[in-house]
Amino acid sequence: MVAPRTLERVAPRTLERVAPRTLERVAPRTLSSGNRPEVLAIIPARGGSKGLPRKNVRLFAGHPLIAYSIAAGLQAETVTRTLVTTDDDEIASVARQYGAEVPFIRPAEFAQDNTLDLPVFQHALTWLAEHEDYHPDVVVQLRPTSPVRPIHLVDEAVRMLLADPGASSVRGVVPAGQNPHKMWRVDPQTKHMRNLLDVPGVSEPYNAPRQALPPVYWQTGHVDAIRPQVILEQDSMSGANMLALIIEPRYTVDIDGLLDLKKAEWLIYNAGLEMVHPGHRRRTLPDPVSLIVFDFDGVMTDNRVWVDQDGREMVAANRSDSLGMELLREHTGIALFVLSKETNPVVAARCRKIKVPMLQAVDDKSSALRRLISERGVDPASVIYMGNDVNDLPCFPLVGCAVAPADAQPQVLAVADVILGTRAGYGAVRELCDLLLAR
Repeated sequence: MVAPRTLERVAPRTLERVAPRTLERVAPRTLSSGNRPEVLAIIPARGGSKGLPRKNVRLFAGHPLIAYSIAAGLQAETVTRTLVTTDDDEIASVARQYGAEVPFIRPAEFAQDNTLDLPVFQHALTWLAEHEDYHPDVVVQLRPTSPVRPIHLVDEAVRMLLADPGASSVRGVVPAGQNPHKMWRVDPQTKHMRNLLDVPGVSEPYNAPRQALPPVYWQTGHVDAIRPQVILEQDSMSGANMLALIIEPRYTVDIDGLLDLKKAEWLIYNAGLEMVHPGHRRRTLPDPVSLIVFDFDGVMTDNRVWVDQDGREMVAANRSDSLGMELLREHTGIALFVLSKETNPVVAARCRKIKVPMLQAVDDKSSALRRLISERGVDPASVIYMGNDVNDLPCFPLVGCAVAPADAQPQVLAVADVILGTRAGYGAVRELCDLLLAR
């Protein structure tokens, strides 16, 4: 596991490590060789992000943010190489853990706050040509800040470009959320307004219904497919003949700050998007839900324990959790159960108080969970399991949805279907109850 420089944790390795390319020269692969087109996916990831420090390795829905763009390259049928260009050793290590190549560390001159994409891509293509005699037919840009991608998006962009010899690039766009025909220029002195754009045949576009105005689109960072000669010979990241790949607007995510990241995580957990994931495909909360099984320590408590001089133990629980469970039972009839490895009688005492049946001193939780589901006669797909540590992991595949509090162990965050925004013992159980009540 890579030691992060900040308090943000980095998810454990989920793919086999890919060794960086050596300096040995390899035979160039091009269309003229008769093989499949050589398509290079490049993920630019600078270490000095300002809006959200260390954002490229910050955990996003259980994986480092950059892992989603790496997965988009690795999982695309048309992409033959996936490469990360970075100036940062930690980003390079995380990228390799998730399967990307990092054959060089980007020079600092190409990693400044005002550095454009063009010199970064020119450096990468020139380095590969000089050190490996490698000349791709198509270059794909995958920005880490747009991690929510439809599954076949990258392949669509590449095939679109290859199918049109006259096209210089393909760029992902979404329908614009704000129509520029209803935007204005304002004179700072007189405050007089003038509409930004005119529309032929429409005298006052700013007063016209949206349906009467030309459709407009906003470029996103989801994908760009570019011919290398456009980058190297025309000094452009697009060229003059661009094709639009229109993306559903619900996939629109651009992570610049912490609020953007939290909103995007909510989309992943609640919007049911068919998107590229670095690990397994995340499942949504089942509907209906017949049973919720909770771990105790680290779920209903903050995982700490107080021990007095006589060895007596106490834990802290959250009253909002117990009220949430009471409301859930009252309004939905969903059954609740606690399954704990802990042997201390505090578990039984707390469960009696909140009127939730329990089984403790369980070493093999997965076997106990199977028995519970069988005895209750419920469909496993309608069961939710909430856990926080590695001994909960065998239970996750046995149910319809695996839930984890925000401060669960990294191994759990990497595979849980839903990661709550609240820490254990501070209302995480209540958050889950409220999500189900809101439905």
